[in-house]
Amino acid sequence: MNELIQTDIINQVVDKPTAAELDRLNAELAELGPQGILKWAIHKFGPKLGMACSFGGISCMVLLDMAVRLDPQIRIFYLDPGFLFPETYAFRDEVIRHYGINPQAFRPWLTPEEQAAEYGETLWEHDPDKCCAIRKIEPNQRALEGLQAWVAGLRRDQSVTRQNLRPIEWDKKFNLYKISPLWDWTEEMVWVYLRAEQVPYNPLHDQGYPSLGCTHCTKPVVAGEDSRAGRWSGKNKTECGLHY
Repeated sequence: MNELIQTDIINQVVDKPTAAELDRLNAELAELGPQGILKWAIHKFGPKLGMACSFGGISCMVLLDMAVRLDPQIRIFYLDPGFLFPETYAFRDEVIRHYGINPQAFRPWLTPEEQAAEYGETLWEHDPDKCCAIRKIEPNQRALEGLQAWVAGLRRDQSVTRQNLRPIEWDKKFNLYKISPLWDWTEEMVWVYLRAEQVPYNPLHDQGYPSLGCTHCTKPVVAGEDSRAGRWSGKNKTECGLHY
């Protein structure tokens, strides 16, 4: 990475940026590519940087592979809502062995049984936003405590809600920077990297699941459908609330 550019970018980062400062920072980062953005983030935030890995999405596996090559000690965390697919748990264990990492799990305060006792057996059916708040958003808040920035596998091509994504934003929900190194990559580009670098990916992707979440709210999609069409199918909901 060009050291002068790197220094300029670092000088632009403040505790909470103005819109103009974010614009300037994004203009610089957009020229660096995913590895360059990750290298900058690791250098700038150090141990105050966290990387989210769902062990479900292909983007997070690309980022994990890139990040571990740059810094094997990078802090990696994942959310375990208690309803992940068996294949996802098995794949998590495979990834841990493959990369020699020690990701930290964050789980809801309520077990599935406690949630059922308090809110009913199928909260995800009658109030999916409440279910996501309990099982994803609150644990993510704990995962980000003490951090200054986190890395997520968001891309513009994933859904209409992400079409204006930029390399770095101020995350108003969690009050820190959110970095999306793959912001302008397409799904095809992600697959090219996975295959070229022999990066492992969740086997459910080969079974019609381009986007993976909890078992109760994830279905396979058919050819031609949006990659996130299988998430909360039949409901007026497209995001769990972590990002939008």
